[in-house]
Amino acid sequence: MKELLLYIAKNLVDNPDDVSVTEREDGTEIVLELRVASGDMGKVIGRQGRIAKEIRTLVKSLAQRNGKRVSVDIVD
Repeated sequence: MKELLLYIAKNLVDNPDDVSVTEREDGTEIVLELRVASGDMGKVIGRQGRIAKEIRTLVKSLAQRNGKRVSVDIVD
């Protein structure tokens, strides 16, 4: 799941070297924190949050296949 999020984010932004994903557990849920360069934040979020919503949908569907719960946070 972490690799999928990295792949998607690196292909969306202008500065793929600045993309990082931190994985931490919060009870029964895995939280993936996505960090990108400040200039690329709009490309990851998209208009009205559409791209961010689709990224979360993809990662959650992969997690459900593996029997896990995941949330994606986009951090400054």
